Amino acid sequence: MLLEIYEDMADDDTQPSIRKKCGPYISSITSRSLNLVIRGIVLFLIGVFLALVLNLLQIQRNVTLFPPDVITSIFSSAWWVPLCCGTASAVIGLLYPCMDRHLGEPHKFKREWSSVMRCVAVFVGINHASAKVDFANNIQLSLTLAALSIGLWWTFDRSRSGFGLGVGIAFLATLVTQLLVYNGVYQYTSPDFLYVRSWLPCIFFAGGITMGNIGRQLAMYECKVIAEKSHQD
Repeated sequence: MLLEIYEDMADDDTQPSIRKKCGPYISSITSRSLNLVIRGIVLFLIGVFLALVLNLLQIQRNVTLFPPDVITSIFSSAWWVPLCCGTASAVIGLLYPCMDRHLGEPHKFKREWSSVMRCVAVFVGINHASAKVDFANNIQLSLTLAALSIGLWWTFDRSRSGFGLGVGIAFLATLVTQLLVYNGVYQYTSPDFLYVRSWLPCIFFAGGITMGNIGRQLAMYECKVIAEKSHQD
């Protein structure tokens, strides 16, 4: 009789522990999904803001020209440009940390927000140079921006995955831009590389590295929060 009572008490003790294990597991999945959505929204908003500011520089310098009927936003930019850049920024920012985990190479070089902000400042400076600095010819400008873009990667990234994704992003973004220009959506003044400017891939490369660093930093912050919660539990 005493043995049966002891077994019943043991069963009662194990059932709550099972429920406790299930609870945090489900909540961790929910929190990770929510954090992924939040990171995507933050990256989208950052991409929209940078697109408005940087495209304004290009338009003021008459580097890019939009038809009058599509100039609708407050920063004299076509409405779809910030949305496309924001979406691309979200995808890039989420892709970089996923690629790091897939390759088993966690990025640990200069993982602090001050470094990320300096990376953003250098990227804005590279874009500003493409619009404001006058060079003797486009070849000199393209080589200078290429050196600056690679220097940005070496200073703030130095990962093989970051360089590879940056090159892939530059290729795809340049191809999409060429298709848009070819179909008359907008145009570049003085194109010298298949309807676009030859330095454009350098801008896309630097932009990919920048958004990748922001995405990595946000992902690292998420991991810290999850680790603290699990430690408290």
